[in-house]
Amino acid sequence: MRTLRFLLADDHQVTIAGLRSVLESRADWHVCGEARTGLEAVEKAGRLKPDIVVMDISMPELSGLEATRRIRRLLPATEVLIFTMHESRTLVQEALAAGARGFVLKTEVSRQLIATVKKLADHVLSYSAKASEVVMEPVQPNGFTSASTVMENPALTPRECEVVRLIAAGKTCKEIAAALNISFKTADVHRTNILRKLKLHNVAEVVRYAIHVRLVDP
Repeated sequence: MRTLRFLLADDHQVTIAGLRSVLESRADWHVCGEARTGLEAVEKAGRLKPDIVVMDISMPELSGLEATRRIRRLLPATEVLIFTMHESRTLVQEALAAGARGFVLKTEVSRQLIATVKKLADHVLSYSAKASEVVMEPVQPNGFTSASTVMENPALTPRECEVVRLIAAGKTCKEIAAALNISFKTADVHRTNILRKLKLHNVAEVVRYAIHVRLVDP
């Protein structure tokens, strides 16, 4: 059985202790390190190479979002789960843009954290219940208000739907091309067409859209 290794990054010892207690309640989960600042989180991530970094947004020296960006550039296979008191659509979007693919609020119960971690361990974009509600607030600046699936949106072709799923899974154009057995140029054209058709501007908005229409599990 493979052990899932965590780095915990938070400047409050009580939070660190609580996270360690919840995560290490499972025999196959192990906290391999702790960090009290954003810079320390980046340094320890590079040295310890954890499977998942649990990151607070409000960190000394370097924000959790910037630390997330650096960790994802340094270790593309390492997932980052944002664990924070702050809940706003803007923060969720910023977390997505920084490369985080998990988001849990500190006010939620431990089982929400565990459920989110389980999905993230399989590299599946994962947001807890309350965080998903934040993402899918009723006022949508880009006009997608229906909870129907993207497959019911006549603007997108079936292939573009596949590309949306892969973008939401964090795949690059090169990885999308390989997964669909198409050229890099074709994958990039699909991505451009999706942004144009849905009136979106970046990958973070595509991910938010995919969550909103239930194309990926929150």
